[in-house]
Amino acid sequence: MKRVMFYCQHVLGMGHLVRSTAIAGALAEKFSVRLVIGGKITGDFGFPENIDLVQLPALQSDPDCAGLLVCDSSLSLEEIKAVRSRMLLDAFDKFEPDVLITELFPFGRKRFVFELLPLLERAHGRAVRPLMVSSIRDILVTKKDQPNHERRVCRTLNKFYDLVLVHGDPNFQRLEETFGQVAGLRCGVEYTGYVVQRKMPAAAEGVELGADGSPAIVVSDGSGGCQAGHLLLESVLRAAAALEDRIPHRFVVFAGPLMPTEAYERLQGLAAGLPNVTLEQYTPDLAAYLRRADLSVSMAGYNTVMDILSTGVRSLVFPVTTNDDQEQALRARKLEKLGVLRMLGHEHLTPERLALEIQGALRSKPSSLALKLSGGETTLCLIEKHLAARGDGTSQSEAIPCFREEDWAETQRHEIYGA
Repeated sequence: MKRVMFYCQHVLGMGHLVRSTAIAGALAEKFSVRLVIGGKITGDFGFPENIDLVQLPALQSDPDCAGLLVCDSSLSLEEIKAVRSRMLLDAFDKFEPDVLITELFPFGRKRFVFELLPLLERAHGRAVRPLMVSSIRDILVTKKDQPNHERRVCRTLNKFYDLVLVHGDPNFQRLEETFGQVAGLRCGVEYTGYVVQRKMPAAAEGVELGADGSPAIVVSDGSGGCQAGHLLLESVLRAAAALEDRIPHRFVVFAGPLMPTEAYERLQGLAAGLPNVTLEQYTPDLAAYLRRADLSVSMAGYNTVMDILSTGVRSLVFPVTTNDDQEQALRARKLEKLGVLRMLGHEHLTPERLALEIQGALRSKPSSLALKLSGGETTLCLIEKHLAARGDGTSQSEAIPCFREEDWAETQRHEIYGA
């Protein structure tokens, strides 16, 4: 059985890890898969049983998105970097993968060049090197110095990579809309369709929402690590109180596994006096609840939106726009224009205004949208196809000079890539 090594580093939320895990699970149907994880993981997060996990000492973004912090270790950042680099190369050498996938890099994650460039050089130097793949979502974050950023990305891809897999549908969103130098790439670019989680844990199978005929409203905050999500959930709970005398309703609210204790306790205080509100920390399968819901109120991350699209539930979404990150807003705005969902702004989050939005959404009928939602399965097929086409495993990209590691030195605020 051929082997795939998949590197994923999440730094703020868990969206990248959720999508990468779904892809790894799909690949494990026909490959031996090693998933290397570089961010913090909660104990509730579920991984497919048929993949091999390597957990590097965890790093995350600092609160100001200006650097990296060590998680749960007494070692310094520089010591952790050295340990991680050795572990990553060791994991590669022992596994000897036929395919090496890096999630987001080199389109992002430039703070991790200290371990990724040595990995790429090691893979590139093998006599029969692995198929080199970059795995990215449909929409990339625009940089302040976008032209120079794109030139660096192109040089890296053209030096090391055979293939870019875009986990989106080109009929809805094309890569060149957020990355202008696609024509300068010498590696292949393939669209997989969107990645949707197929798993439905037994714990969610028997959930009852709105069993008495009242509207069932599921509220979610993704990983729970973002201040914007805390604001949304607090606003919903205040609106729930305003709705109590107007319509029968039942709210099930998921705070997210990474929500800080003080934020969760604040939500508990707001929910305590609301008999029709259930507050829970986390569910590993939001889609199982959305299938039974009358309305979803949520953030607008990639994975949550895929759950909305796959279930067809009515939805209100509140995109994150901190650090001038327009990824969630861009996707949500397109879907709103197509009548699939309704986008909330800060002006909608007062109790009365949000209560009216919820009432209106419960009366709405969302449009259906025929997007390709088989991203995991298609990724498997494309990896098989490109492996077969390589024959002897030699490079498909031209050996041109790559930028130096110091070219990645931080000159601007670090952009954080969320869920």
